Amino acid sequence: MEPRSVRSMSPVNAALPAPYFTPGSPSFTDFVATAAPHLLPGRIVPGALGDVPAGGVEIVHGTTIVAVAFTGGVLIAGDRRATAGNLVAQRDIEKVFVTDGYSAVGIAGVAGVGVEVVRLFTVELEHYEKIEGVPLSLDGKVNRLAGMVRSNLGAAMQGLAVVPLFVGYDPDATDSAKAGRIVSFDVTGNKSEEVAGYYAVGSGSLFARSALKKRYDPSVGVDAAIRMAVESIYDAADDDTATGGPDLTRRIFPQVVTIDAAEGAVRRPDDEVGEVVRAMITDRLSRPGG
Repeated sequence: MEPRSVRSMSPVNAALPAPYFTPGSPSFTDFVATAAPHLLPGRIVPGALGDVPAGGVEIVHGTTIVAVAFTGGVLIAGDRRATAGNLVAQRDIEKVFVTDGYSAVGIAGVAGVGVEVVRLFTVELEHYEKIEGVPLSLDGKVNRLAGMVRSNLGAAMQGLAVVPLFVGYDPDATDSAKAGRIVSFDVTGNKSEEVAGYYAVGSGSLFARSALKKRYDPSVGVDAAIRMAVESIYDAADDDTATGGPDLTRRIFPQVVTIDAAEGAVRRPDDEVGEVVRAMITDRLSRPGG
């Protein structure tokens, strides 16, 4: 057998920096902060972006995200429009992400930073489970995401704000009616669990919450909850120019992720959401105001 001292000097080991071999916490974010801090969301190396044009730059923003609790689970949905100033930057952006088997996150705010935060959060949850052998608790997930949002505060103060909306399901909860949870955050990382059973963030959130306030029924199942979420986005798009409504011509529909005990976190197929949208629009032809 090759001596230990010889194995430790193999080319693979020699090429990796010390943090890869230093015991630490099970947090992937903590590891990246030590090994390559410049890769974290919101960390910008001075001068890396070059000179900023005198007129500034147009940054792509995501808009409206809604969450709804239903009997046996919780869902999160988002429109598909991204804006840059007064222009539509993208019509089919994805703002809702499954982060592990029982959680999902939607993002409003600066799209590029938001996507990086969610990707890092997803790896964080997977890394923790590999290191510890068990998934992070629902409260632990919320606290980790709050810490990531807080770490972006400096960038947020310069206009690069990200506001996530978290939904999760606790399969070990003693009361299944309260297993689905909705948590919102502000730019400082302050977290707030929404006990009303619904919530929305983003530019169209005021209109989406108003629509949900009238339609919400905690006793409904998943199909009716999807309809409520889709209708609230439709109503938000009616009053907020930054929120994109369903686009039947291009077959672009809201993203919907549902989470329950039986299936965990599932992205609902576009065809399924499209059927809900068409049924809703048919009903609106006879009742335009909803």
